[in-house]
Amino acid sequence: MRATVETLKARAKIVSSIRAFFDSLGFTEVETDVRIASPAPEANIDCPPVATGGFLRASPELQMKKLLALGFETIYQIGPCFRDGEKGARHNPEFTMIEWYRKNATYLDILDDFEQLWTRLTGDCPQFGRVQNGDCPQFKRIAVREAYRDWAFWDPWLDWNQDRFDYDMAVKIEPALKAIGGGVFLMDYPPQAASLAKLRGDVAERWEFYYDGIELANAFTELCDEAEQRRRFASEREKRKSLGESDYPVDEEFLASLPQIGSAAGVALGVDRLVMVLLSLSSISSVRN
Repeated sequence: MRATVETLKARAKIVSSIRAFFDSLGFTEVETDVRIASPAPEANIDCPPVATGGFLRASPELQMKKLLALGFETIYQIGPCFRDGEKGARHNPEFTMIEWYRKNATYLDILDDFEQLWTRLTGDCPQFGRVQNGDCPQFKRIAVREAYRDWAFWDPWLDWNQDRFDYDMAVKIEPALKAIGGGVFLMDYPPQAASLAKLRGDVAERWEFYYDGIELANAFTELCDEAEQRRRFASEREKRKSLGESDYPVDEEFLASLPQIGSAAGVALGVDRLVMVLLSLSSISSVRN
């Protein structure tokens, strides 16, 4: 199913509203390279290689954090991202992402931003039928540990298993979130699922936002410890090697920049899926041209 003219006009209005929201808060819109030399090594995310060298980015995260290290306080970016091997109703090899970052902030500050953005979008675009949350969404917040105990019947903190965690997320947790309906923040991940998030004791300060069981956003209090981030990158590179995936060069400039950031938080929000949800559509192909 291809996008209609009406859908593309609605999408343009959504993106315009997003920009207006962040501009009103004093964020600086930035633009970083789409072709990069050193993607973040994540075991299950593959960046398409470019014939002339480098890779197409899966996310602008590392490049945006370098800007925080330069002295920016609040930044956002809307642009294309790419992932090999992802195609389906909710996935496309090329997709649009918005990411925003705040220095001296936590994932809870980003959560507040998200709820305010949602209110802005529904106020600017009242025809979006799925959204009926009024001026203050106050979406549900469910701890990951609680979700796995209640719906998958085990505790990832006591018996970590990456394959089981990922499988149960797809076949037990996400369907349960769909049954609940509406917006849900899945809060506080196991330390083994921290990715680039800061740890607070045995909890990763990370949340993901779901609407009717569809994942839309992934947020962290950012890890700004160079040694720990280097260790995590090494671990992910070993996982990629064990899976037979290509290795990525280490972004030494990014690692060296982390102490200059100090503290920060950020989020990646999929624009295509956001448009799908707001327009009550069922596939990414219906919101892209």
